[in-house]
Amino acid sequence: MTRADRRPQHDTASPASAPPASPASSRAAAPRPVAQDASGGAPTPVTQAVLLAGGQGSRLRPYTDDRPKPMVEIPGTGTPIIGHQLAWLAAEGVTDAVISCGHLAEVLQEWLDVTPLPLSVTAVIEHEPLGRGGGLKFAAGSLPRPDEPWYATNGDIWTRFPLREMAEFHHERDAVATLALARPRIPWGAVETNEFGQVLDFIESPPSPYLINAGVYVFAPEFTAMLPDLGDHERTTFPRLARERRLAGFPIPHGAYWRAIDTAKDLNEAAKELGAQEK
Repeated sequence: MTRADRRPQHDTASPASAPPASPASSRAAAPRPVAQDASGGAPTPVTQAVLLAGGQGSRLRPYTDDRPKPMVEIPGTGTPIIGHQLAWLAAEGVTDAVISCGHLAEVLQEWLDVTPLPLSVTAVIEHEPLGRGGGLKFAAGSLPRPDEPWYATNGDIWTRFPLREMAEFHHERDAVATLALARPRIPWGAVETNEFGQVLDFIESPPSPYLINAGVYVFAPEFTAMLPDLGDHERTTFPRLARERRLAGFPIPHGAYWRAIDTAKDLNEAAKELGAQEK
């Protein structure tokens, strides 16, 4: 295993070059995220996370010709996707993150080496693709507190929602794994009709009637041992937990932002939406 540790740095770097570090005082005053510990005892704060950042991002070319997908910048921010994720995790009480790298890992590592970070980061490298489940298990092996719960997120997600609420939801249901659920907008316009087939309205990009896996998770400590060494946990571990009623789904609160960055259009839409939020 290849790994590199980074301790958090705090300086006056502008948000355009790096995610801002949250003041220590505000982090200490914020409510602590909680989840059930493996022993079934008192709630344990969720302060560690894994980020899967090894994807090639073939649909984002040419942006990903010289960098991994999570290192693509959101236009107008000067910060890559993973920088926004680290800032969000730190604001939600996470103090330690493990980043699983693969494709063009050296680019991400170089960025970590020169960027002031709001939390402690360890980078591990998959020299051979392990699949999402295997990648999670590999990275989780470097978490500083293996007997405590942990968050995980896909490296191509741009979102802001209250992780503390998700951790509380996970704890209340005594789940082994909880996944965030999003309701993305349909990329086409919809037509509303009445029972007589008469057109009543045209709706541009309405929300999907279905919830999808948003790529953000809370896991109990024992989840790590359930992951496959190689392969996809969504085809193995998740179905098993669902049958046992130990898998929970947390709908992202209405109005909270979520977008998967898969194409150049997604990048541009994220930039527009971010600009609209800041006005």
